Amino acid sequence: MSEQLNDPLVIAGKSYRSRLLVGTGKYKDLQETGEAIAASGAEIVTVAVRRTNIGQNPDEPNLLDVISPERYTILPNTAGCYTAEDAVRTCRLARELLDGHDLVKLEVLGDQKTLYPNIVETLSAAETLIKDGFKVMVYTNDDPIVAKRLEEMGCVAVMPLGSLIGSGLGILNPHNIRIIMESAQVPIIVDAGVGTASDAAIAMEMGCAGVLMNTAIAAAQNPILMAGAMRKAIEAGREAFLAGRMPRKKYASASSPLEGTIA
Repeated sequence: MSEQLNDPLVIAGKSYRSRLLVGTGKYKDLQETGEAIAASGAEIVTVAVRRTNIGQNPDEPNLLDVISPERYTILPNTAGCYTAEDAVRTCRLARELLDGHDLVKLEVLGDQKTLYPNIVETLSAAETLIKDGFKVMVYTNDDPIVAKRLEEMGCVAVMPLGSLIGSGLGILNPHNIRIIMESAQVPIIVDAGVGTASDAAIAMEMGCAGVLMNTAIAAAQNPILMAGAMRKAIEAGREAFLAGRMPRKKYASASSPLEGTIA
């Protein structure tokens, strides 16, 4: 238990107890959004600036009324951006709306069908944002070379997809993600594809620093109950990773040793 308590997620020098990061889209209303996020135990909440009102539309309901920046670390993201220029503009708008907040999640998409990252535009946007003083957490594909390049550029966390955004297909690329983690000096956080609690646990058992999800909770039949399940899965998966699983064996091995037994 002491190892768990002394095992924070550290991003850009700040420590977090929870390794679950959650989004705010697709809920039926703001009340459900707030209740589900509270049930998840998450401390970092990502917000799509282009799709959500965080103050840019003063006459509309403000998400920050239910997701208080005093309680959560608000992580503006560039969801819906397809060019580096749009992504950079969106991050600068978020910094203005959030009084100089500089931690952002960068995603630059390649097409609307797969929502796969456009790596060329992502690298360009990351370079500009880092030079502009932003602390960049970056959504990318499962390419270890690209992931390392983003880390070397100065991104504070690299976030490879588990599978396509919103697909619920789970972790389809565990081997590449393990390769990415082998040499990483920044947190590797699975971003996209988680569908249920077992997917989250698998990511954490692999040794990922955390998991970011939205649809898996928001699209569940009972989002608040699912949020609680995800919280437990993240905690259990991390504890299992720290504990170290037993080795896989080809044949059976008796639970009770035979040495010293009476014939």
